[in-house]
Amino acid sequence: MGRIWKLGDNINTDVIIPGRYNVTTDPAQLARHCLCEVLPEFAQEVQTGDILLTGHNFGCGSSREHAPTSILANGIKVVIARSFARIFYRNAVNIGLPVLISEEAVLAGEDGQQMDVNLESGLITNLTTGQQFQSEPLDPFVARIVAAHGIVNYIQQQGTLR
Repeated sequence: MGRIWKLGDNINTDVIIPGRYNVTTDPAQLARHCLCEVLPEFAQEVQTGDILLTGHNFGCGSSREHAPTSILANGIKVVIARSFARIFYRNAVNIGLPVLISEEAVLAGEDGQQMDVNLESGLITNLTTGQQFQSEPLDPFVARIVAAHGIVNYIQQQGTLR
């Protein structure tokens, strides 16, 4: 369960983490500047388990992993979007950031509302309104990568991609 942080359409990676802060790969440093230009209070107020709702084409722009890393390092439980830029989606999976698609949940959710997400079943519950939405759950392979906290950890644990 967490607070909703809602963003609009076409949020690019330079909005998620401005390029001037991409001089490090340290997640804690990246987290401090996540969304700093559109939600200056985000890094100070976000809590572990909060949920990011976004519009269409979330994560368009560069292919750097800094953007999903900065989100994950802030304790975001899941990013739910109307649609993702393909490279962001893949980078999010690679680092273990859960991503779901649910147009209905995004359209119905508002900043500050409370939401619960079951990644296993794909059930999204807006606890403030009582509405429930069904997204596709994480693919079992993706779920294993997320559980391992990223693809590198998964390979180290498993010895291979299976």
